[in-house]
Amino acid sequence: MKPSRKSKVEQRHYNMSRIHSKDTAPEILLRKALWKEGIRYRKNYKMLPGTPDIAITKNRIAIFCDGEFWHGKDWSEKKKRIQKNREYWIPKIERNIKRDIDVQNQLRYLGWYVIRFWGNDIKKDVALCVNEIKEAMIYAEWENLITLRIRLQKFSFGGGVL
Repeated sequence: MKPSRKSKVEQRHYNMSRIHSKDTAPEILLRKALWKEGIRYRKNYKMLPGTPDIAITKNRIAIFCDGEFWHGKDWSEKKKRIQKNREYWIPKIERNIKRDIDVQNQLRYLGWYVIRFWGNDIKKDVALCVNEIKEAMIYAEWENLITLRIRLQKFSFGGGVL
């Protein structure tokens, strides 16, 4: 007796249930590369809006590893190609895009530097992504020093220049 094949709906349900929001392949690849470089981080940091995939708390850097479909890469072109269940997928992806922008603005308001990578960009050249993060860390260190200097000048009693 032949095993019964799943219907298209059942197969789609099965495929979608296997997609995870945490510990995706690009995310793991980037985390391993950062760890190898000695960069320590928190993963899926719930203390911040949007729960960044990677948070470098020392430098206040929030990193998101976004899937191309779910976060709308080249959305104006790709939404034309969606054929099945358009009334569900188009508003869903557009809500995701809007939420990404809102979260980014919230994090910036809180003083965090936000970096977003597309999953395929991480897979293609993880070293380039790590370099971008290192540059952001240097920038963040300078920002912290400038902020500290301003605070010290503001509250110093001697009135001298630092």
